[in-house]
Amino acid sequence: MKSIWSKFGLLIVVALAARLLSLPLYPLMDTTEARYGNMARIMAETGNWLTPMFDYGIPFWGKPPLHTWASAVGIELFGLSEFAVRVPHFIAGLLVLGLVMLLARQLKLNPLMTGLVLATTLVFSLAAGAVMTDMLLTLGMTLAMVGFYIGWQQQPHSRSWSYAAFVGLAIGLLAKGPVVIVLFGLAIVPWLLWQVGPINGFKQLWLRHPIVSGLSLMLVIVAPWYIMAELATPGFLEYFLLGEHFFRFVDAGWAGDLYGKAHDQPRGMIWLFFAGAAMPWTPVLLWFGIRALKQGQRRFSQAQAFLLCWMLAPLVLFTFAGNILPAYVLPGIPALALLVTAGVQEQDLRWLGKLSMVTPLLLLIAIIVVAASVGKDRSDKLLLANVEVQTPVYYIDKSTFSGRFYSDGRALKIERDELVQQATNAMPYAVVVNAKRGVPQPLQRYCEFVDENDKRALYHCDNKAPQQ
Repeated sequence: MKSIWSKFGLLIVVALAARLLSLPLYPLMDTTEARYGNMARIMAETGNWLTPMFDYGIPFWGKPPLHTWASAVGIELFGLSEFAVRVPHFIAGLLVLGLVMLLARQLKLNPLMTGLVLATTLVFSLAAGAVMTDMLLTLGMTLAMVGFYIGWQQQPHSRSWSYAAFVGLAIGLLAKGPVVIVLFGLAIVPWLLWQVGPINGFKQLWLRHPIVSGLSLMLVIVAPWYIMAELATPGFLEYFLLGEHFFRFVDAGWAGDLYGKAHDQPRGMIWLFFAGAAMPWTPVLLWFGIRALKQGQRRFSQAQAFLLCWMLAPLVLFTFAGNILPAYVLPGIPALALLVTAGVQEQDLRWLGKLSMVTPLLLLIAIIVVAASVGKDRSDKLLLANVEVQTPVYYIDKSTFSGRFYSDGRALKIERDELVQQATNAMPYAVVVNAKRGVPQPLQRYCEFVDENDKRALYHCDNKAPQQ
């Protein structure tokens, strides 16, 4: 038995090492990773650590700054690269993993089994190292849930874990905003009603957790940034609190989005997202549940009920939302890992280890595919590798986030007529255009085709040296 647990520990290391080594191997692709990576680049370049910038001079009101801070710190430490902007999110994933393994120990579950399930869940593996907001939100949510449960069990002896729960909520508020409060409430309130009762539940909540001082601690952490952000760019709070937390989800065609188009998924799609994102463990959890029923286990323990409410909270919240992404299920995935572990029986151990390697193998295949083809078409990294440093870069009609990131901010959007007029006496410059349209006719004799991907083509232009 000891050799099996050692093997599980080794498999965790393999899964994490595979993800860590993959971080620099593929480019930032449009739009999500390239957009957030470019915002971090601007933050590190300008030194404006208060307001994330969508572009130079354009504030980004869509999310709080924690994810931008994290990637910008990575740039300060490692220089401008894919690894630098991704590795802080990988570290956040490690912290989530550590918290979940700690809770597993508290619940008398095997921490290594729990860690292996979580590290090899598809959405967790991808998000641990992706330049997005979701892993940092999950870190805040996980700390809040772990702190709440351990704090609940330890009262009245210690309140340190209860305060940790409020710190977790503060992290979530700085990562993605008040949605972490909603997710936390959707997990905790049903559990209290189910397991403790409507009156005694809230009475015990008041007695076991320092609600007033905990909320004060949370506000001390988050309020300064929210206030300073509103003062720096008035209008931020109205857009962020109403637009991003209400209209964005209830109105799939919301026209107020300043930073792109809203997604329009069918209602209830979040459940299918969960089934796919939690692979390969979704069918395992289902099978363990059916097996438990067949073996006569008709009741949930208090801990199992807590984990079930936690796992389902994101699914309940987004069931009637159309503007959703698969990563929205991530805050509930740590609970899934604990539930799977709770259902493991001795005869399952050998095949579970083999199943856990599915995700690292898929990750390896995905990296090869992206590096070989997809990455070239969804990122302008390879195009701009042909442009010398200091050479001006113009994007006709539409620029890309990856273009701005990989040109170190030199990529400028420009209209066709404007480029013709502006470039008359310009130094040699690079032009990125729609691959089907090419450069404007008046400039064709000055421009030479260099490279192209599926959507865009790169030309080098020198108005003083007509091309033959």
